[in-house]
Amino acid sequence: MKKKMAMMMGSMLAVASVLGMTMTANAEKDSYTIGISQFAEHGSLDNCREGFLEGLKEEGIEEGKNLTIKVNNAASDMGTTAQIAQSFVSDGVDLICAIATPSAQAAYNVAIDSEIPVIYTAVTNPEEAELADENGNPVGAVTGTSDQLPVEAQLKMIRELMPDAETIGILYTTSEANSVYSIAQYEELASEYGFEIETAGITNTSEIPLAAVDLLDKVDCLTNLTDNTVVSSLPAILDQANEQNVPVFGSEIEQVKLGCVAAEGLDYVNLGKDTGRMAAKILKGELKAEETPYELLTESSLYINSAAAENLGITIPEEMNERAAEIFTEILSE
Repeated sequence: MKKKMAMMMGSMLAVASVLGMTMTANAEKDSYTIGISQFAEHGSLDNCREGFLEGLKEEGIEEGKNLTIKVNNAASDMGTTAQIAQSFVSDGVDLICAIATPSAQAAYNVAIDSEIPVIYTAVTNPEEAELADENGNPVGAVTGTSDQLPVEAQLKMIRELMPDAETIGILYTTSEANSVYSIAQYEELASEYGFEIETAGITNTSEIPLAAVDLLDKVDCLTNLTDNTVVSSLPAILDQANEQNVPVFGSEIEQVKLGCVAAEGLDYVNLGKDTGRMAAKILKGELKAEETPYELLTESSLYINSAAAENLGITIPEEMNERAAEIFTEILSE
């Protein structure tokens, strides 16, 4: 009987030991490491990153408490995006957050054979970027949020502000899939609002000054995409446009702060928050990246820079002032 009791006690101790190890492992896993790969340094992508951290915090995952963040910026260099992703995979992070299409593509391609999920944000068209299938479902352990531009609302806004304009110019980076997709949308819808679209493709920032000069001679105004390479050089483009008295329209709030006349744009902080909340659920095991379709933020807001409009002799209709989410009365200097 004593021998039997000893065996039972031994079994109970073994079970208790295993349970203790499991509880310890789970406690350790309550701390996470996330690698953030940001393609370029500009306002909208910075806002995505800030919102991402806020979204995680709302779900109980907070930097300095149970979260370690590693941030790397590719400075608009395609090759660097792969190096950043590779470093995160080598470090064995729990999740990669990729901000903008080139970073998302690189992160997915590098992490595909690992068990590290990739969560992206500010990807204009995940299908075109080959991050989702034609039904919006993930092609692997990759999902996130999309920032498709409200192109029709933007065209309508430009027509309201420039009733006599005929040609809209767009600078874009030929290697950014997000920009190529947005150009196609503009070209498809422009005629409905009486516009023609004139484009100028560039491959890097050094080509922007000459491309801008050539384009400004052909158009009545410029409109920006969420093109990372172009937006990184926006202050220089605005200087050139202002010299020729050509209005520039933005695609989000930060571009309007810098001197674009107006924009029908998305709130990139909210976009980042949505992404952070999704990432938190994946880290906790409540969702699987490979089973979670991407989310699309569809609501746009009107932003106006009255100082930029006044400098160019553009009168903002009172109705537009009333519905604007925010009106800036000065131009921000970087």
